[in-house]
Amino acid sequence: MDEGKPAGPVAKWWSRPATAGPGAPTAPAPPAAEVPGMTGAEEPVVPGAASPPEAAGPVTSGGGSSEPAIPGREGSQGPLGIESVEGSEGVDGFGRERSKPLHDPDPYGTPPYGGPGPWAPAPPVQMPTPAHGTHVPPHFDAPPQPQPHTQQSQQPSHPHPQPPLQQQYPPSQWLQYDPWSAVPSQPLVYSDAAPRKKRRRGGLFAGALVIALLAGGIGGGVGAYIERNNGITGGVRLPQADKAPRDRAPDTVAGIAASALPSVVTFHVSGGSAKGTGTGFVLDNSGHILTNNHVVEPAGASGTISITFSSGETAKATLVGKDSGYDLAVVKVAGVLGMKPLPLGNSDNVRVGDPVVAIGAPFDLQNTVTAGIISAKQRPITAGGEKGDGSDVSYVDALQTDAPINPGNSGGPLVDGQARVIGINSAIRGPDSGSGLEGGQGGSIGLGFAIPINQAKRVAEELINTGRATHPVIGVSLDMKFTGDGAQVGAKGADATPSVTPDGPGAKAGIKPGDVITKVDGERVHSGEELIVKIRSRRPGEQLELTLRRGGKEQKVTLRLGSAGDS
Repeated sequence: MDEGKPAGPVAKWWSRPATAGPGAPTAPAPPAAEVPGMTGAEEPVVPGAASPPEAAGPVTSGGGSSEPAIPGREGSQGPLGIESVEGSEGVDGFGRERSKPLHDPDPYGTPPYGGPGPWAPAPPVQMPTPAHGTHVPPHFDAPPQPQPHTQQSQQPSHPHPQPPLQQQYPPSQWLQYDPWSAVPSQPLVYSDAAPRKKRRRGGLFAGALVIALLAGGIGGGVGAYIERNNGITGGVRLPQADKAPRDRAPDTVAGIAASALPSVVTFHVSGGSAKGTGTGFVLDNSGHILTNNHVVEPAGASGTISITFSSGETAKATLVGKDSGYDLAVVKVAGVLGMKPLPLGNSDNVRVGDPVVAIGAPFDLQNTVTAGIISAKQRPITAGGEKGDGSDVSYVDALQTDAPINPGNSGGPLVDGQARVIGINSAIRGPDSGSGLEGGQGGSIGLGFAIPINQAKRVAEELINTGRATHPVIGVSLDMKFTGDGAQVGAKGADATPSVTPDGPGAKAGIKPGDVITKVDGERVHSGEELIVKIRSRRPGEQLELTLRRGGKEQKVTLRLGSAGDS
């Protein structure tokens, strides 16, 4: 029968309801729902469906809200498969062959093949469970919950009636906690508040410690960089010691030099074609200055002698007296104020190894200070003899020192540890010139010789007082060509005179020509020069004991020294 059939084309769709659980009501399938954004060739896929992917429209509750279908969970109905496709007959939207229903569609739209039938209920929404022990504030607003719908609540007027939920969960906690809701009105707190506070305090302390260490390291590095680079913008500055007091202990070389230098002067002598440079030192407040004879010798009778003090002040000097046998001379300056005399020591107290300081102008280098020790005593040296007649020969019972002495040091003081004069620097042993009071131009090799201050003092006093120096003598002539050990008395004297001066000190003591003098006051004598040096080191009038060898036998005699003038 075709009467009463609706006119127009019939939608080509069909539905296959899923098997419902026991007691589940049945309802006619709803018409196909239009899904926004999909064409007739597409159909949405419901995950978890047992059948091939089929279109599923949104599940709409009676109140109009939508919830997506969720795969089945324990206690829910079986899977729901819905297809709603518009397309060619016999082929679904995926190109697969359609299974035909057992019966033709009901043209009158009566159940079970016509209108919508009962829907399988959607599984309940699985809400997240809060962590164990988490406190949920009671005043949180609960999210809207889907309301169950029964068959009686469905009205024919609704196009998509919502099937009833098969399982409800107690709303004891889910109605008060929604992790996807807006920012809660009150922050969540940990239930174990006390332990968490303790760990937080420890973390804060560790963080503060790390920050302090980092700050200290950075500050130290910046400080070191600034110190090495003299500030942030300064140039390179090398480290240097702070200023120290300029004064030194009196017994140090610096202290000795500071005390002695103001009393030391430099000589510049010229006369005719000769020139010379040397050193001297102040003897008294009257302006007397002591130096070597060979220093002032170039001036002669008409030359000039200029004195330069350590302060740089200069003055003209006049000759007071000189003696070539002792190689000493005294000059005097006038009109100079503030001169400081240099104190005199005692050369008899000197011992080998005592520290000494030599002051002078080597090679005209004024105020030069060198230091050393006394390396020997009573070194018999002779110097001079350029005239050839022996009148300029000097005999010195010298102090030997290793303090560097060079040409220009002559006449300068050799001082002890208390800045007292113990000798007059007079000669050196040069590498190319032998020994001589003027030394060798080759420089010092550590062999310097000084006239003992005891001898120089006596001579200086005589030169200042009388202008002449006296020489002690024994009244005999020596054979200077004798090669044996000791000093031999010659057979004859100069110009065929007797070798033993009649009524002289030697004659009175019983000395005869040919005797060999081997000792003076018990000290060995190895040559005629040494005997003269020993005699010159004494004062006239002193008494000596001489040891003689005569005819292979030794004997001792005593004599008193005489005096002879020598200009």
